[in-house]
Amino acid sequence: MKPSFGQTRSDIRRNHALLTPESHEWITQPDWPGAELAFLISPDMGAKFAMALVRTSDGLSGIAPAAEGVARFIFVLEGRVSASTGQTLEAEGYALLPPDDTAKLTAPAATRFVLFEWRFLPRGELPEPIFGSVSEIDGTPLRGDDWLMVQKMLPTDAGFDGEFNIMNFHPGASLAYVETHFMEHGLLMLDGGGVYRLDNEWYPVGAGDAIWMGPHVPQWFGALGRTPSRYLIYKNYNRSPLAQR
Repeated sequence: MKPSFGQTRSDIRRNHALLTPESHEWITQPDWPGAELAFLISPDMGAKFAMALVRTSDGLSGIAPAAEGVARFIFVLEGRVSASTGQTLEAEGYALLPPDDTAKLTAPAATRFVLFEWRFLPRGELPEPIFGSVSEIDGTPLRGDDWLMVQKMLPTDAGFDGEFNIMNFHPGASLAYVETHFMEHGLLMLDGGGVYRLDNEWYPVGAGDAIWMGPHVPQWFGALGRTPSRYLIYKNYNRSPLAQR
């Protein structure tokens, strides 16, 4: 249901934000022919990464690699995305394209995916590109709670400067405590819903909602309803808080 005239659930604060579908601004970009993008999170709001939703109308052809030093992660919501290196991602497929990767992306009409970009902090040699699918990843209970399963999409070794996970909540499950840490997050609700606490605000959230959590913001989620809840979440990882991005 659309909000009343002049209303939105989106809420932008100093150290966090809720970005809801009724407030998305879809734009075109010269480097993305055939696509529209809604940038939900960017450095202009205080984040050290960018997160966008991408949708294609006439099809996406030959998107150039990211700028020098910038890594990309994509997660397909609908349709398919192909890389010039031969891999094709269907719904819930994902790819990490490290800095200086030369792959170009294409997608047919009616494709939707999430795009993350950030300035990669190398430690030793850059990792190789990674292509995968959520369906191929086993879940692991978070802190022994089998009502809260985590699917890790990237290796955890020190060559990677971030994590991308799918969090799976049984109805009624929640994070074990209110977290505060120097890492920041970008999040997209995939299924179900619940309540997210950010700082001293409590936000009802559902599929399609996105969240930015800045460094040190108190954060907690509890799943509500009769169906499982899932979200995709990014955080910077494996690097000191003094590291420069």
